[in-house]
Amino acid sequence: MDRNLESRLDEVGKDYRQVEADLGAADLDAAQYAELGKRFSDLKAISDLHSAWQRAHADRVEAEELAKSDPELADELREMADERRADEERLEAEILMALVPPDPDDGKDVILEVRSAAGGDEASIWAGDLLRMYERFADRNGFKVEPMGSNPSPAGGYSEVVVAVKGRSVFSRMKYEGGVHRVQRVPKTESQGRIHTSTATVVVLPEAEAVDVAIDPADVRIDVFRSSGPGGQSVNTTDSAVRLTHIPTGLVVSCQDEKSQLQNKEKALRILRARLHQLEQQRQAAELSGTRRAQAGSGDRSEKIRTYNFKESRVTDHRVGLTVYRLDSVLDGDLDEFIEAMKAYEAAQSLEG
Repeated sequence: MDRNLESRLDEVGKDYRQVEADLGAADLDAAQYAELGKRFSDLKAISDLHSAWQRAHADRVEAEELAKSDPELADELREMADERRADEERLEAEILMALVPPDPDDGKDVILEVRSAAGGDEASIWAGDLLRMYERFADRNGFKVEPMGSNPSPAGGYSEVVVAVKGRSVFSRMKYEGGVHRVQRVPKTESQGRIHTSTATVVVLPEAEAVDVAIDPADVRIDVFRSSGPGGQSVNTTDSAVRLTHIPTGLVVSCQDEKSQLQNKEKALRILRARLHQLEQQRQAAELSGTRRAQAGSGDRSEKIRTYNFKESRVTDHRVGLTVYRLDSVLDGDLDEFIEAMKAYEAAQSLEG
């Protein structure tokens, strides 16, 4: 266990003892007692993990020392030491996760936006492939996907597609997917068999409730227009499509997939609310760190969080240096290994910061 983690656990131990003492105060009201009780429960869980790690560590050290002095039992003792070392590693990982401050948005549903970026028609097709990957991921996890709006590409796929993903703690599972996703493969239209590189951007927004983001109707300009499909083909003959412009920020949201103007307006408001919520979070983060970085970046090929190489069946997450050789299962929605790696990375970053 490194010194940073040991130092943090020392602080947890002090906080735990202080809260335990505070709970014995006679002048606590119900709200104070409930708040301290929750804090005590959280600290106790970490303290119990630390105690278990200390026992595993002591057992391992003792087994290693005994193995040196008892040749007859050396093999058995070394095996015991290996088992306890594995326990140490598992418990340390659990401690790291427990120390990460809870994200207040983790329990929220998600607004997922996928857009084609660099690569022309192939980028649009890739955006469609990513949408299918997330639909299959949602199915694996028992989440529900609700279409919100789309702009299909004549070549296939989408130039832009927005969906809502609903279920238990969806944001906690999907928040690491935001960024540039790069694909390396031979397009179906490539007659020479050359590998092309294309990108699509993914933005994952926690769906904000009205209580989270209040939108003044006077700040929103509403335009209605006739829905149309790829190539300008008329979808219906009424002005059911809706475009919302948030005047203070310049954010623009359009929805046209529903037949009802009211339904399109409601979906557009949900997307607008989520984007405004993200803007406020970015503003707060900028005040703390002095920097501001959007999830999607510019969409340039050099900016990426993950690369999908079809020739080698390889998927690499560049943030954590994780590479797997099972492209088909990843595109079938098996993202758990990447999610767990990002959670561990986030925990380590939290400890350092």
